[in-house]
Amino acid sequence: MAGAIEDYGLIGDLQTAALVGRDGSIDWLSLPRFDSAACFAALLGDERNGRWLLAPASGGGCSRRRYRGDSLVLESTWESPTGTVRLLDFMPPRGRAADVVRIVEGVSGRVAMRMDLVLRFDYGHVVPWVSSENGELAAIAGPDAVWLRSPAHLEGHDRSTHAAFEVSAGDRVSFVLTHAASHLPRPDAVDADQSLRSTESFWAAWMERCDYRGEWADDVHRSLLTLKALTDAPTGGILAAATTSLPEQLGGARNWDYRYCWLRDATFTLQALLGTGYTSEARAWREWLLRAVAGDPADLQIMYALDGSRRIPEYTVAWLAGYESSSPVRVGNAAAGQFQLDVWGEVLNGLHLSRTSGLTATDDAWALQRALLDFLEGAWDTPDNSLWEVRGPRKPFVHSKVMAWAGVDRAVRAVDRFGLDGPVDRWRRLRQEIHDDVCAKGYDTDRNTFTQFYGSEGLDAALLLLPRVGFLEPSDPRMIGTVEAVQRELSQDGLLLRYRPDADGGVDGLPGHENAFLACSFWLADALDMIGRSAEARTLFERLLSLRNDLGLLSEEYDTGAGRQVGNTPQAFSHVGLVNTACQLNGPGRSPGGRRR
Repeated sequence: MAGAIEDYGLIGDLQTAALVGRDGSIDWLSLPRFDSAACFAALLGDERNGRWLLAPASGGGCSRRRYRGDSLVLESTWESPTGTVRLLDFMPPRGRAADVVRIVEGVSGRVAMRMDLVLRFDYGHVVPWVSSENGELAAIAGPDAVWLRSPAHLEGHDRSTHAAFEVSAGDRVSFVLTHAASHLPRPDAVDADQSLRSTESFWAAWMERCDYRGEWADDVHRSLLTLKALTDAPTGGILAAATTSLPEQLGGARNWDYRYCWLRDATFTLQALLGTGYTSEARAWREWLLRAVAGDPADLQIMYALDGSRRIPEYTVAWLAGYESSSPVRVGNAAAGQFQLDVWGEVLNGLHLSRTSGLTATDDAWALQRALLDFLEGAWDTPDNSLWEVRGPRKPFVHSKVMAWAGVDRAVRAVDRFGLDGPVDRWRRLRQEIHDDVCAKGYDTDRNTFTQFYGSEGLDAALLLLPRVGFLEPSDPRMIGTVEAVQRELSQDGLLLRYRPDADGGVDGLPGHENAFLACSFWLADALDMIGRSAEARTLFERLLSLRNDLGLLSEEYDTGAGRQVGNTPQAFSHVGLVNTACQLNGPGRSPGGRRR
């Protein structure tokens, strides 16, 4: 059965991904793309729903594991009374098909091994037709076909495939699982050892392009590799996470599908990529953004599928029990139909960042920005669902208004700095109008803090972003008061909640609670540094680094009571936060100790 979320490592080929457990089991694999039906689904219910175990017959978790260098080749080592064995798991760069390669290496002694493969498609619902084809296992189910090739003897029983074998020092036994569309010819088989070399070379070459030279370089590298793994190479889109329905509250109902591209992530992700030298990835992400949002600005969505598709209907998968009985299991995301005002500002901010960072500007990009501004001009004062996608009544959320301000501000800057054409005087007046409105209605003078929405008694971690987007200087007393209030009232054992769901009578309209949101905790470190509390910011950042699993991976949230990661994993927003905070704390003019020179 599935282990703790932090028990899993990630492998991928830039079009799909798998999660490998500490016990040697692949419990989650989406094929052929991140957002399509899962082949292995043990992570979300009974292991009979699909898993692939490869481990010593004696069982138990591996003694140690690591990624080999700066790569996504996962190495797990078991030490037993009879010997030591090593397992290499990876997905080679995509050719015609998706391949999962698993190589068992004998290190010392002699170790009995077992392989159990339970293939299920459509989130465990569909059992494939399995046959033997030229000594290989062949499985087919509707649009999907899978082949398994290995020198080990494969036997089938009880709708699963098994192998038992032994390895001594120097032995190598490989297993290659290949997926392709069932109507296409069987892809050529890959050579396991050759694909290992090509995979390690691919990731090493990619990491050589990184120009981050500051403190925490190894940690930044691992987060960048994770972000790259969540990138879809054909489209340039970057997913929020590789999984669906891993709970924000264990046993609860706050379970969402994150295998889509959120527009609001654009600016944060561009900052992380551009700040570490990955201009081609930033350019591909920007081009994905331009394609996805093309059309009527009034129809802008907060998220899209990898290929830019708009329809993301949400439904529940009733036959899955959910991770640790956290139900329902959801596929798709109904939040795609919400009105979230901040997204217009996020897109405008992201496109402005691209321009100021030297990415080649296009006439189409400016035309799109002007169209988005035309919509924003008439809609900025409309209540919305906020960046946190609350499913209660719409409210005039402060962060949403601030991002509307930011969108208009970037247009003014574009005209002033680059000489672009636009009604800049009108935009200046609009910018001031929004600023005055937020300061008058979204600021609580008695408590010296901005609030979650106009008239609210609650707070919002997104308020920490006000100085980052330039709405106020970090030294402004209102901003200092807001940082202190957010830290005081949203703290959960030193980490940060997004907001308190029970504030203002339950603003998000959902049952249960959630846990500390890791991206918000990185924002707090940024904000503390901006207001001059750099030592405290560094202490918080170091603590956040300690919450990663042994492979350097972070999910969406952290349950401080249980001492566990929760939420979908690995979470791009968390890793973007790590990279951006490292850059913030080790920015230009700063010594390794964090002091300004």
